[in-house]
Amino acid sequence: MVEAVQGAGVVVTGAGGGIGAALARRFAAEGARVVVNDLDAGKAEAVAAEVGGVAVAGDASAIVAEARDALGGVVDVYCANAGVAFGGAEVADLADERAWAVSWDVNVMAHVRAAHALLPDWLERGSGRFVSTVSAAGLLTMLGAAPYSVTKHGAYAFAEWLSLTYRHRGLKVHAVCPQGVRTDMLAATGSAGDLVLKPTAIEPDDVADALFKGIEEDRFLILPHPEVAGFYQARAAEPDRWLTNMNHLQQKWEASL
Repeated sequence: MVEAVQGAGVVVTGAGGGIGAALARRFAAEGARVVVNDLDAGKAEAVAAEVGGVAVAGDASAIVAEARDALGGVVDVYCANAGVAFGGAEVADLADERAWAVSWDVNVMAHVRAAHALLPDWLERGSGRFVSTVSAAGLLTMLGAAPYSVTKHGAYAFAEWLSLTYRHRGLKVHAVCPQGVRTDMLAATGSAGDLVLKPTAIEPDDVADALFKGIEEDRFLILPHPEVAGFYQARAAEPDRWLTNMNHLQQKWEASL
């Protein structure tokens, strides 16, 4: 059992399935009191019933007050897990203003709004934990998914900013950056996901395991796929070589379409 989360009041957004549901189950198994959030009320209620938690349906960025009430007035851990992805041809990504707007709102601004609502209490108490489900796309990139890649970079940057700004005041921040995870979102990535993500895809429970190991070790960056560390280092050390290699993948993908 991880002492840091025993008895804690935890909110997991986008928890009706996939990574969010796995996080909700793991927090509950570790002795936390869990609020399960999802846009789909039925899915939220099903997971909440399974873990002995409370379902709070709705927009992830607008449920902090209701979740706090459900937890008796205190949110100790907030998992900003809800996310959206729009794939397809790169030209369509650049032209689809709705895809950009929704991606920015859900993948970045929902995190900002949640932190804005939570920080006053956390800073007053001198403790709090913000878990951001980012994606390896936030450290690297993803073929054929410009809005997703760009906004996940934004989510990572915001988590990084929270950590460097408030860690001396008791805030713990974790940025979780998996590659492919066997969820509905992976299935929706189509041929690009088949090429880049599916060969090394892991289960949602593996992501939860990686997060809890990171909590125990008090680490900011959580990499459920350890090889991502090498890719990230290569990108920083030799960006042109890395971009050339990624462009070769892009060409391979285009040839398969």
